[in-house]
Amino acid sequence: MTDTAPPDATLADAPDAVLAGYRASIDNIDAALIHILAERFRITKAVGAYKATHALPASDPSREERQIARLRALASDAQLDPDFGEKFLRFIIDEVIRHHQKAKAEG
Repeated sequence: MTDTAPPDATLADAPDAVLAGYRASIDNIDAALIHILAERFRITKAVGAYKATHALPASDPSREERQIARLRALASDAQLDPDFGEKFLRFIIDEVIRHHQKAKAEG
């Protein structure tokens, strides 16, 4: 039986078709995550510019805590470790705050 699938790095790296299928799905999800993060950062960049223009603080600890609680609950509902979800969100929040501080400094 010959394989008629087009050559692909994922397929070439996989020892079998099942693993190749899983890897292709992971690659698609990774690409979607990057695009979603890029869109999120485009929006938070606008928030940072707005905050800088209106002399608002770069961070909002009460909102951050509400978001973390909300995302922990979503993670739990999705059967994802809430601690991992929180670490991921905190990483993003820290990066957003850094961008907001930079926008304020460049203001």
